[in-house]
Amino acid sequence: MIGDHKSCSLAILSAFLAGGSVALSQELLIQSMSNSLPDTHAIVHFNHPESLTILSADEQVLQKTGPVIREKLEPNQVPILLAQAFIAAEDQRFYKHSGVDIWGIGRAILTNFISASTKQGASTITQQLARMVFLDQERKISRKIKEVILACKIERELNKSQILTYYLNAIYLGSGAYGVTDASWVYFSKTPKQLNLEEVTTIAGLPPAPSEYSPIRNNKLAQKRRSIVLKQMQQAGFITNSQQIQTNVSPIRIRPTQPKYFPSEAPHFTGWIREELPKKITLQQYKTQGIIIWSSLNLSWQKEAQKIIWKSTNQGIEGALISIEPGTGLVRAMVGSKDFKSSEFNRASQALRSPGSTFKLFIYLTALIEGMKPDDLVLDTKRCFSGYCPKNFDDRYKGYVTLAEALQSSLNTVSVFLLHKIGFQKIRTTIHRFGLNMVLDSLYPIALGSCEQTLLGMTAAYATVASRGIYTEPSPFEEIFNTRDEVLWSQSLNSQKKYRLVKMTIADDMIWILLSVVDNGTGRFASLSGRSVMGKTGTSEGARDIWFIGSIPQLTTGIWFGNDTSNKTNRSSAAATQSWHQYMLQISNILPSERFLQDSELN
Repeated sequence: MIGDHKSCSLAILSAFLAGGSVALSQELLIQSMSNSLPDTHAIVHFNHPESLTILSADEQVLQKTGPVIREKLEPNQVPILLAQAFIAAEDQRFYKHSGVDIWGIGRAILTNFISASTKQGASTITQQLARMVFLDQERKISRKIKEVILACKIERELNKSQILTYYLNAIYLGSGAYGVTDASWVYFSKTPKQLNLEEVTTIAGLPPAPSEYSPIRNNKLAQKRRSIVLKQMQQAGFITNSQQIQTNVSPIRIRPTQPKYFPSEAPHFTGWIREELPKKITLQQYKTQGIIIWSSLNLSWQKEAQKIIWKSTNQGIEGALISIEPGTGLVRAMVGSKDFKSSEFNRASQALRSPGSTFKLFIYLTALIEGMKPDDLVLDTKRCFSGYCPKNFDDRYKGYVTLAEALQSSLNTVSVFLLHKIGFQKIRTTIHRFGLNMVLDSLYPIALGSCEQTLLGMTAAYATVASRGIYTEPSPFEEIFNTRDEVLWSQSLNSQKKYRLVKMTIADDMIWILLSVVDNGTGRFASLSGRSVMGKTGTSEGARDIWFIGSIPQLTTGIWFGNDTSNKTNRSSAAATQSWHQYMLQISNILPSERFLQDSELN
């Protein structure tokens, strides 16, 4: 190996001399330049520029797009035959050099001189890996010098098995396939372990001109290239003469397939990520680097959410669900429709719908801000306000009730009275503090939710109350990296839009009232045994929109059902409440039972 390191140093020095540099100590030259070069361990996470990999919070692949490596091999997973084919085709002295093959360079120069053309390349597998991950393809002496130094550095810091594996993961192999796992699937619908000699040599022949040698594009040319690889394998002693002859006459039998991970595991959520991404990184960062996003989504919760929405929607009714972590704003689940294939429109983040009585949160919260208390008495009776005469759901009226009791029973007359007493402008101020762009006309029906808002916006408002008055902008991002493992954005390092929206004492009063809605009021179907649950039902006029937004201390979830045509659903808010209950039963078992308020803090 000492001789190999000397040959590596000699290659670097030769490259400098060829570019007109002065002669320096070989070891000093390597060391001084090596320290200024990137960390070679970034190779482990490499993806090509303009690629996007989205991972869930529980470390599952949600989606990969662009020129991306969709599945990677580990060093102990590379089949021997596959390794032999690539070594024979690309770097026959792979195990004998330390990044740069002086003998290979000499052989290539001689072969190309004799043939008066470029018949052989001199780049080793290690050099190719360095070029793919860290450098561009420009034909400059400076780039070649960096390539050689990086190759030597890679050989010092990684073993041969790692180098070969990362090369096989990163190499472009035509037809949109990056890496041998993708290529095995794209061309033959197999895993690398399932490939036979015919298929292995076809794939190993692709690197010099992947588009030209692709068997999908030019089967005849691919077969000629495969013959060369077979001969090289036989000469290297990897296969017998009879294996070479027998395989050489076999046709290439392809079974083309789309790369794996082409569809998204959570399509509405990953679509929302792409909308939000420009707020965190620049277009230049995306175009020049592969981007890896650690998202906020919990994939196991997402799957339960999708099941609930699918089971709860029929006869043309649509549904949406979103779960937000109070205090952080991290979105843990998002379902935008019952079937993404039928409709890509995201009803969780894009659909403006009438929130019904869930809007009363803002009326009661403003009342508390203005000095009212949960046990203050208000009158529930038939009356009119500037010609508008609200009715309760069952057309029954209770007389004097406390503020908390009024919301427990979702009394419409009290909500309109509070709006009349407080005034439209103060309600608008509260709503705008929540970051919601609602259009609020000075009309009394808005007290019952006649305005429009997204499920995302409404759920974020309830999450603010659950976090005792701290508003955090909803986000799908935990961290964003480039392929060199450099952090481009991190929730823990970057300031998320976060501020105290209402005083803690006021938020606590609102929590207490919403707890009573589930314990004794319209939200009782959301009750979870042994857990502290707050929430509010909502039904728009004619039951065109059905809502329930509820929360345990660790998670706030909103559910909406309705028709895109705004026709009546012929359902009640109990349907949304029961769906919320079923969803939370499935996911809350991994969360400890916590209380919103201690007994000493309860009214």
